[in-house]
Amino acid sequence: SLFQALHQLYYDPNIENKNLAQKWLMQAQVSPQAWHFSWLLLHMDKVPEIQYFGASALHIKISRYWNDIPADQYESLKSQLFTHITRFASGSKIVLTRLCVALASLALSMMPEAWPCAVADMVRMFQAEDSNVDGRARCLALLELLTVLPEEFQTSRLPQYRKGQVRSVLAQECCSVFPLLEQLLQQQDSPGFIKQKVLKCFSSWVQLEIPLMDCENLIQAAFTSLQDPELFDTAVEAVVNAISQPDAPRYVNTLLKLIPPVLGLQEQLRQAVQSGDMETSHGICRIAVALGENHSRALLDQVEHWQSFLALVNMIMFCTGIPGHYPVNETTSSLTLTFWYTLQDDILSFEPDKQAVYQQVYRPVYFQLVDVLLHKAQFPSDEEYGFWSSDEKEQFRIYRVDISDTLMYVYEMLGAELLSSLYDKLGRLLTNTEQPSTWQHTEALLYGFQSIAETIDVNYSDVVPGLIGLIPRISISNVQLADTVMFTIGALSEWLADHPVMINNVLPLVLQALGNPELSISSVSTLKKICRECKYDLPPYAANIVAVSQEVLMKQIHKALGFLLSALQVEEILKNLHSLITPYIQQLEKLADETPNPSNKLAIIHILGLLSNLFTTLDISHHDDDHESTEVKKLPVQQGPNPVVVVLQQVFQLIQKVLSKWLNDAQVVESVCAIFEKSVKTLLDDFAPMVPQLCEMLGQMYSTIPQASAIDLTRQLVHIFAHEPAHFPPIKALFLLVTSVTLTLFQQGPRDHPDIVDSFMQLLAQALKRKPDLFLCGTLDVKAVFECGVLSLKFPEAPTVKASCGFFTELLPRCGELAPVGQVVHENGKVLLQAVLEGVGGQASRSLMDHFAEILFALNKHCFSYLSVWIKEAMQQDGFPSARVSPEQKETFSQQILRERVNKRRVKEMVKEFTLLCRGLHGTEYTADY
Repeated sequence: SLFQALHQLYYDPNIENKNLAQKWLMQAQVSPQAWHFSWLLLHMDKVPEIQYFGASALHIKISRYWNDIPADQYESLKSQLFTHITRFASGSKIVLTRLCVALASLALSMMPEAWPCAVADMVRMFQAEDSNVDGRARCLALLELLTVLPEEFQTSRLPQYRKGQVRSVLAQECCSVFPLLEQLLQQQDSPGFIKQKVLKCFSSWVQLEIPLMDCENLIQAAFTSLQDPELFDTAVEAVVNAISQPDAPRYVNTLLKLIPPVLGLQEQLRQAVQSGDMETSHGICRIAVALGENHSRALLDQVEHWQSFLALVNMIMFCTGIPGHYPVNETTSSLTLTFWYTLQDDILSFEPDKQAVYQQVYRPVYFQLVDVLLHKAQFPSDEEYGFWSSDEKEQFRIYRVDISDTLMYVYEMLGAELLSSLYDKLGRLLTNTEQPSTWQHTEALLYGFQSIAETIDVNYSDVVPGLIGLIPRISISNVQLADTVMFTIGALSEWLADHPVMINNVLPLVLQALGNPELSISSVSTLKKICRECKYDLPPYAANIVAVSQEVLMKQIHKALGFLLSALQVEEILKNLHSLITPYIQQLEKLADETPNPSNKLAIIHILGLLSNLFTTLDISHHDDDHESTEVKKLPVQQGPNPVVVVLQQVFQLIQKVLSKWLNDAQVVESVCAIFEKSVKTLLDDFAPMVPQLCEMLGQMYSTIPQASAIDLTRQLVHIFAHEPAHFPPIKALFLLVTSVTLTLFQQGPRDHPDIVDSFMQLLAQALKRKPDLFLCGTLDVKAVFECGVLSLKFPEAPTVKASCGFFTELLPRCGELAPVGQVVHENGKVLLQAVLEGVGGQASRSLMDHFAEILFALNKHCFSYLSVWIKEAMQQDGFPSARVSPEQKETFSQQILRERVNKRRVKEMVKEFTLLCRGLHGTEYTADY
């Protein structure tokens, strides 16, 4: 019956039978009979799947039911495991690994009393001549065993007092392991795959907190291995893991000995940079940063060695300023930023005398760092930037924010002198008539200034008046520069409030920028800050502001007006608001009565757009600028009705009237949704009285013409109101309606509507996040929703796939708490896994791999027992998920995924590695584990 159950588990297409088999086998694994049948399953005539189950059962018995094993059976168990490991040394890799893990678990439970020199015995056993097994296979089996031993220790269930005891025994036993590893690395005839395994084994051992001086020879050998391209990646991991041990700072002499070999990598680093070899420069940089960042305090303490540490700091500076634009030509510079924080903290923590010495050495270094960072923050040429993908532009934006944070931090070390130096550079740049500067150079210097002025009070600084005087001299030739100019003026608005006479210098620039739609965000934010900070100084300029605003108004930009009005009292706002929008509402009433035609459609969309802009900015609750954040802020409400609510209630009937005639027109529907989406964002809780009406209207709109904008608005409502009992019924009804209409759309063929599918997936994810109970409604067809999600994973549009991954990442953790979800996932999860593996196998864009990895991680965390069966079945299909990967590579990948249930980043790395193999893009031999 055991073989029958295994056969059902692996080969029976019927999911019911599989589930029964799985349950039965899990019980069998922990039964007393497991000792007996495990060895039978390991016979050499069995297929690897069955052998694997036998080896796993042994590991489970040893690791979890150790106390059931009589002491007089330890020795026979040990020798049987040794025999089987030797037998499988040239057999199936996955069975070998499992047996090694079982023996490792046995050793951890027996040492030190019952098995005093466990590690030395292992080494001796495998070095003994055994004519049946080839020497290389024996050597690999021993290395596998030695590699999994520390890993098994990290995840073992030993009680706390035993853990400490076993850790120190293992640390002492490294003297049996390290000489062997050194010998294998130094032997001329050791093949590459053995050396690779040796480095991985060393990486695994250093995490047991082995004294750094005992690792010295192997670290030096790993440095030598960096010259071999095949070993480079593994050697980097080994060196970084060894250097980064928490107790390494105790071994200062060894750390000092490591500086020369790190500095010795500079030539290899330069060549890598010259030839554009990003992997090598990245790896060398990781090593330099690991030494500098983890040990700057210990190394700074060695004052007499200050020059060698300064040389290391300069090497890291080279990595920070590595040529090329992040993230397109290099990805290394971002690794170095935290080092500069750490170094500064360590210098400033010394007592005054020592600090003064180091300030003298490092202030010039930090001034150089500022130059390097501002150079790295420069935009590429317009032409080059035009070729960047939106993803690259976004990474660059985040990178600039990191640089901005670093500059702000460095200000603590350099103080006012930093502002003066930036001001001097900017002044020279703008007044030099011989050499006209590029806009990128000007923008970066301003960006540096703004980074500091945004968070640090610069009111005392004597350079601000000069800067305000320089700003009008900047010839603004493009949007990025204009944006930075606006944000810099905004950052100085508090200073302007103290020096109102200077407002006139910069206000015209801001008002001029208002007219450019591309600058609306920065110019509006700046005008808002000026209106907020300089409220009482604006009357002299009011005529000017109003004149320009009216001109801007002709261009139909109401945003700034919204902000200006927000500064007034509610009655004032209403009075101004009515005079401002009454003409538009009258026009809209007239248009609503007309028969629909193309010209009145444009006019309607235009007026709806104006209202929408006005409502976005008319925000009397003064939320922070980041009301995009995911958690909804509850704010104290100002006395009196909210002006936007008053106006919305007045125009609601009118909007419904317009809709009744234009319900079939996608653009009008979209404009209506925009008005409400922006009002909901501005008003948050104040919008509550209108929730029932809006839900009803949205339902009508979506049933007539399903459109993404209506789903997005539904998502907004779920986000803000679903958790409030009073609003739950109308929102629940709307959610169910939108879901059922969309499911019908899926039956008719959703391929033409990727935007609807994208928004629908985001809505489902939001519902699971804010109000999981929505998935308990009897009328919600969870299975159909799940199937739609799987279908969406196969869309060619990346944003849609990303949204579907987001839905599954929210859904899978709910298997336990939501019974309908658990049932659907357990019955249909294999189809989801199949779709994910197809994507990883090459069907989906490589940029989506992290999102697919999130699903695999969630499956492993929340459906482990199912996933282990599903992944095995899926990988047994020939040529799946790609004809380029061998059964061993597929098996390795499956095992890695199943083993990693804690560290999501490692799962992402595994998926990236495997997808490269599937696409035929992987550069080096894909070794079995890592």
